[in-house]
Amino acid sequence: MYNKTDFSDQNASEKVSKVYIGSDHGGFDSKEIIKRYLETIGYRVEDVGTYSKESVDYPDYAVKVARKVAADDGSRGIMIDGAGIGSSMVCNKVKGIRAALCYDIVTVKNSRLHNNANILTLGGPLHKPSDLCGMVKVWLETRFEGGRHWPRINKMMAVERG
Repeated sequence: MYNKTDFSDQNASEKVSKVYIGSDHGGFDSKEIIKRYLETIGYRVEDVGTYSKESVDYPDYAVKVARKVAADDGSRGIMIDGAGIGSSMVCNKVKGIRAALCYDIVTVKNSRLHNNANILTLGGPLHKPSDLCGMVKVWLETRFEGGRHWPRINKMMAVERG
């Protein structure tokens, strides 16, 4: 029925090759902090915008992050807006994306261990900068458990195939 070969994901077992990061104006400050932090701990980061606090629409940047991740095996994405909810919804419209809105270390770990999330969405203003950096680090370092979770991932991805 469903098995590991139905859906495989490079980043389930390998080091993250690149992190695509984006935000709207509400998440801009948090994005800048996270971006600098990730670069200092050795990640390759590509910022897809926004590049200022000028008002913009989060869907424009969420879809950029999602399309980059979908096209780049082994990469992951981070999208930050005011609450993280809208960006999660937008990212999940892109084929191959499993975006997770997380709000603490428990949800961060679960999104990777059980759901093999490839995009993390965050409500930047809802967290202290140190907490955001900690959550992102844990998310990037947590590997998908596989095993009993593969059938669930395959079922999830079958939904987008119709």
